[in-house]
Amino acid sequence: MSGTVNTNDALARLAAVIESRLPANGGDPEKSYVARLLHKGPDAFLKKIGEEATEVVLAAKDADHGGDRTKVVYEVADLWFHTMVALAHYGLTPAEVVAELERREGTSGIEEKALRKVQAREAASE
Repeated sequence: MSGTVNTNDALARLAAVIESRLPANGGDPEKSYVARLLHKGPDAFLKKIGEEATEVVLAAKDADHGGDRTKVVYEVADLWFHTMVALAHYGLTPAEVVAELERREGTSGIEEKALRKVQAREAASE
């Protein structure tokens, strides 16, 4: 692992650029890829998220068999980027995702998943 990059700052800067491309903020689909995705609506950026997730899987599988591991980083960057476009569309921020991860810190993933199942059953029975 490398670097002392402040992840929160980098994500916040990127989120600000993406937010500036929202239609409500004057994003121009003729001049901005993000504005174009947002202008096309959720189907466009959700499709990209699916494509990028698949590319992460393929890059990881290649890396497992001697392929270039840095391609995993590139594909994850594309996935995070498109996911951040979705967050902006829904009025959410990377900071909220980080806060959720921090909330889960120290909690067993198995316990967390079991708790969510119980909560879902309770909500369905209401």
